[in-house]
Amino acid sequence: MTPPDTENARFGRVMLKISGEALMGDQGYGLHPPTVERIAQEVKSVHDMGVEICMVIGGGNIFRGLQGSAQGMERTTADYMGMLATVMNALAMQSALERIGAYCRVITAIRMDEVAEPYIRRRAVRHLEKKRICIFAAGTGNPYFTTDTAATLRANEMACEAILKGTKVDGVYDKDPVRHADARRFERVTYDEVLAQHLGVMDASAIALARDNNLPIIVFSLDEPGGFRSILSGAGTYTTVHA
Repeated sequence: MTPPDTENARFGRVMLKISGEALMGDQGYGLHPPTVERIAQEVKSVHDMGVEICMVIGGGNIFRGLQGSAQGMERTTADYMGMLATVMNALAMQSALERIGAYCRVITAIRMDEVAEPYIRRRAVRHLEKKRICIFAAGTGNPYFTTDTAATLRANEMACEAILKGTKVDGVYDKDPVRHADARRFERVTYDEVLAQHLGVMDASAIALARDNNLPIIVFSLDEPGGFRSILSGAGTYTTVHA
């Protein structure tokens, strides 16, 4: 087996944030096992470089609290249901990673000891030091906070060097590139520009938390084969959100 080579990686420890929708492939709902497997392979390829990886996965492919609230459900209840959806996605990803030989732990902000570990910061750091992938689930454990905010919070707590946000497009654009052929991609953009121009990288709380702790956010396409590894190797197409 080729030994890990962190010298060739831009960062030693990163947070990968992906949406729940990324796991459903071409389906309109739920989990698409081949897509989960493909993303797991992408994650393992970076892990094999010696990079310590944290992950946060959204739950929108199963249930989105804000939409439930809009349909008349009490917001707090809807958000807790969304948190449970993120745990389901995390367990699916853990299973896929372990099938291909990557050690992994699911760590939840809501106690459910039979299926995952409770969040204890020092224990999570130790898992990373032992080269285990840590998937943080159930958001922050509080309603009204998104998984974007949870990813930024955990990234700071784990002393990650960057947040890598995998999306369907290869960076941040001034408008939707799917609907507008003249959309312009930014190479670099500041936190304040993201907030002022409503560029939709992450929600405002997450951007503010990243800005206050000078934590860069790299937005790239998770649909591009090898995209995650290429970013860590210093190549690929992406947008950096910075101070």
